[in-house]
Amino acid sequence: MADNSRRDFMRNSLLGLAALPLGAGIISKTAFAQELPRLDPESDQAQALNYVEAAEDASDHPAYEEGEVCDNCMFWQPDTEGCQLFPQHSVEPKGWCQSWTAAG
Repeated sequence: MADNSRRDFMRNSLLGLAALPLGAGIISKTAFAQELPRLDPESDQAQALNYVEAAEDASDHPAYEEGEVCDNCMFWQPDTEGCQLFPQHSVEPKGWCQSWTAAG
């Protein structure tokens, strides 16, 4: 019986250790998403790409087409609401900038 208890303990310990990186990854992504500051549309970086927090506000921009929003752009990072073009910032999912490119 002692061998069975030891085997159970070892198996459960190994399963717990195997799952640890997965759990840590989920927790760290959530924590990281909360740490990214929202991009200020008045910043030089945002102004350079004509970023707006609501895509319809860009309707007068020649590059804008209805339906283009940050969360369907190839540069969108859903886990952090980030954008590859604005590192260290999150963006509004329904925002837009002139570099919008269809995902996938």
